[in-house]
Amino acid sequence: MARFLCCLAVSVGLVPAAFAADVGRLSWYGAELAGRRTASGEVFDPEAMTMAHRTLPFGTQVRVVHRGSGRSVVLRVNDRGPFRTDRIADVSRAAARMLGTARRGVFDARLEVLESPSR
Repeated sequence: MARFLCCLAVSVGLVPAAFAADVGRLSWYGAELAGRRTASGEVFDPEAMTMAHRTLPFGTQVRVVHRGSGRSVVLRVNDRGPFRTDRIADVSRAAARMLGTARRGVFDARLEVLESPSR
């Protein structure tokens, strides 16, 4: 519930985006979905710096910080997911590579909302 309220507060501008953060398990997805349409209508490119999130608005810029290594990337939300309850987001294959997790598949990370699109 707290995760939902945090995302809602950011999306309607009640909380400065820089303060919104979430921690949990992430996974990545790649070639098997390449060329298919995402929930935003874009064609999925596993080499793009994008991610799927259940509630953040499409276009939201999110810093993903790998909790083990401290590596980080900035991604844009363009899809919905993940569809497993034990994960908070999915990232593209390119993002997983930059985070050093392409071989693992699942990793612990912190999400920091940097910028949410204005309506």
